[in-house]
Amino acid sequence: QVQLVESGGGLVQPGGSLRLSCAASGGDSSRYSMGWYRQASGKQRDLVAGITRGGRTNYADSVKGRFTISRDNAKNTIHLQMNSLKPEDTAVYYCNLWPSSATTWGQGTQVIVSS
Repeated sequence: QVQLVESGGGLVQPGGSLRLSCAASGGDSSRYSMGWYRQASGKQRDLVAGITRGGRTNYADSVKGRFTISRDNAKNTIHLQMNSLKPEDTAVYYCNLWPSSATTWGQGTQVIVSS
């Protein structure tokens, strides 16, 4: 079973950038469509971006043009480049399969966008 560990979160000012990484182990992530999800305080966890095995991508409307999902199959890693960050992007960010698997959630990485 694939295990996922997210990293790269932190505190950033509005308009800033962060790059999140998701390291997979225990399996080959290139076999799966993968996604980044986020959960803000008091809200449900939603898909932010997804990428298929073939590299096709899908984004939530709220992040289109600002976020970019990518995968490095050689390193078994998935990235989320986040630019032009807004306070409403504040959340815990998780990677998982796409669609998500209930048994594959990691601990996530916290992103706080604030001045």
